[in-house]
Amino acid sequence: MAGLSRTVRILKNDKLPVASPRNRRNLPKKTAKERLQEFWNIFDKDDEVLIVISADPDSLAGGMAVKRLLRYRVKSVTIGYLNEIRRLSNLSMLELLKIPAERMKVLKTDKFNKYLIVDSQPLHNPGFEEISYSAVIDHHPVTQGWQATYVDIRPEYGATASMMVEYLRAAEIKPSVALATALFYAIKVDTQNFEKKCQLADAISFRYLFNIANQNLVRKIELSELRKSELNYFKTAFSEMKISKNRLYAHVGRVRTPDVLVIIADFFKRVHEVSWVFVSGIHGEKLVVIFRCDGYKKNAGILAAKTFGQIGAAGGHRESARAEVPLKNLPKHDQDFNTKTLRRLTGRHL
Repeated sequence: MAGLSRTVRILKNDKLPVASPRNRRNLPKKTAKERLQEFWNIFDKDDEVLIVISADPDSLAGGMAVKRLLRYRVKSVTIGYLNEIRRLSNLSMLELLKIPAERMKVLKTDKFNKYLIVDSQPLHNPGFEEISYSAVIDHHPVTQGWQATYVDIRPEYGATASMMVEYLRAAEIKPSVALATALFYAIKVDTQNFEKKCQLADAISFRYLFNIANQNLVRKIELSELRKSELNYFKTAFSEMKISKNRLYAHVGRVRTPDVLVIIADFFKRVHEVSWVFVSGIHGEKLVVIFRCDGYKKNAGILAAKTFGQIGAAGGHRESARAEVPLKNLPKHDQDFNTKTLRRLTGRHL
């Protein structure tokens, strides 16, 4: 994505300053209508907008909502996703809801003049860093070292989709069945059916969508999760699994997609008397580690950052987190990674 670096655009009327994760904390709390108007003020009718995401249910739904909010206000809006979508439930969501999203590598990204990032932040993925964003809308913990004209980050929310429902309602836009279904499913996934810590606002958005969303489609998406061939990864995980001090460790080896590691970790999280789950695998030239815990006096995001933050991208929420580390960044004695290595590295900070 060379050549995408751009100067962050300041509004002509200078009413909105360039926002950053650092100075946004000092801004007074805004109403939904005030946020919406500030967001709309960034755009002109001749803008060609690219919504940049790492495709998962929350980002896909959030991208759809932003596209709807900008309809008739800009020249064009495109949703572009950086990652390759391999998880069956995400593919089913795309197909069943007919989400108009395109792979970033096939887009001529330099034709756009405004860039947004939804359900992520510029430093969450190296592929995001080369772009200067007009807006960042997210619910993950705040990162530093970047700026955008408009920033709305609410880590207390369970899903970015909940935030987007508030934007739509402030705009007096009733979502279509497809959009409502996407938002509804995203809130279910990111709050883990409200088992994770979230806000009353998440429940209000969820309830608002309940009678609009197609529940049959939601169920169909939820049931699309595993390919038959991926059951072999479970076989490996069971054979490699080690449990010690209520902590479960499993290194699966090379995987076709990191999403299977998430599915395995979520499965192992159900085991009685297991309070921590660590599942790792190799995808391409990266080590991927999935962290899960019960969130009681624990914080998976902090542990991930402490363990791998110095050599890769790592972070997340109290109950769930992820680390992606280029194999070349690992010490030589750790590059032949296995379950014992996983246990040793994560155990340093427990």
